[in-house]
Amino acid sequence: MSGALPAARVPSTRPPVHLVDASLYVFRAWHSMPDEFRDGEGWPTNAVHGFARFLLELLERERPRHIAVAFDEALDSCFRNAIYADYKANRPPAPEELRRQFAHCKALAQALGLVVLADVRYEADDLIGSALVQARTHGLRGVVVSADKDLSQLLADDDEQWDFARGQRWGMAGVPARHGVRADQIPCYLALSGDAVDNIPGVPGIGAKTAAALLAHFGDLETLLARVDEVPFLRLRGARQTAARLREHAAQARLCRQLTTIALDAPLGAAAPFHRGAADAGQLGLLCERLRFGPLTRRRLQTAAGLDALPGTLPDAAAY
Repeated sequence: MSGALPAARVPSTRPPVHLVDASLYVFRAWHSMPDEFRDGEGWPTNAVHGFARFLLELLERERPRHIAVAFDEALDSCFRNAIYADYKANRPPAPEELRRQFAHCKALAQALGLVVLADVRYEADDLIGSALVQARTHGLRGVVVSADKDLSQLLADDDEQWDFARGQRWGMAGVPARHGVRADQIPCYLALSGDAVDNIPGVPGIGAKTAAALLAHFGDLETLLARVDEVPFLRLRGARQTAARLREHAAQARLCRQLTTIALDAPLGAAAPFHRGAADAGQLGLLCERLRFGPLTRRRLQTAAGLDALPGTLPDAAAY
């Protein structure tokens, strides 16, 4: 379910850790920013400029003490591809122009003193989930900065998810209004209805409304499959056919649930509580020169980094 929902913060006395789904915002900048930004070698930098603006606004507004920025490096090497070869096979490979910019975005986050998470076998969702589990042991609550519906399954207690672009925040209690199921039911929901974005087939003939109705009655996928003989007696359109589909495709449903469940044990390469560290002035200055950031962006980076000045001379770029 979608639509404009009132933004609501979850009251909490626990300090937050901001867990940023970086790839979402890099891709968004790649598609929305004009292709007029170039580095010194002539390569496009529109995604880096857009990501820098997003990251700076986040840092300026929240001033986080605990933050981790997760990037997707598990393109065709993710553990899910070993389980299901067609996982995300519908997506074209990222062009070299974008791959280069991902590297620059990671370098920018690191230069600002932010913890960067990336792994060749685990996706950004898995890194965020694993980081959240660790952060909770340090008394932190999660603020997951992403619009991705999959990440809502991580919400518990006073955690929040923040769709930064739309200015909407919701906690565990707000998930049913958005997606029609509880936060903990999202993997089962997607396993039944499928997820075209990630090329996950689900159970043929079972759509979002039917999946939500089945989970409202049975609670989870395993209970549903164990009690599938009850499905024909539900007040559900096509209940008998739905039961037949579930029997026929039970193994596929379980496979899809493996694909839609976020891993909570991914190797992070960084330890909670993910303190924001000191900025690297030299690296930040080099990036400003290489990416031809303009005076305004340089000043914002300098302020965000808590530096008196950045080394190097101002590039001959536009205002940004």
